[in-house]
Amino acid sequence: MSQFARFGTPRTKPTKTSGKGVEFVDYKAVEELRRMMTPNGKIYGRKRLGTNARQQRMVASAVKRARHMGLLPYTSATL
Repeated sequence: MSQFARFGTPRTKPTKTSGKGVEFVDYKAVEELRRMMTPNGKIYGRKRLGTNARQQRMVASAVKRARHMGLLPYTSATL
């Protein structure tokens, strides 16, 4: 038994944005962007979201644009 046998095979997650055929992430889709953030206002990582590097950059820029426009808060109100 090798040292990695207990972990099994890694599972691959289908990307949430590529399965729908989405070309870009819209900053005006606030509810969709809220699902990509923690309750404190941080953006989830690629592993948690299941996105690739290009899509993660699009998510980050969309969240930053929405914050700048005042559609999303920078932090949560509970801090």
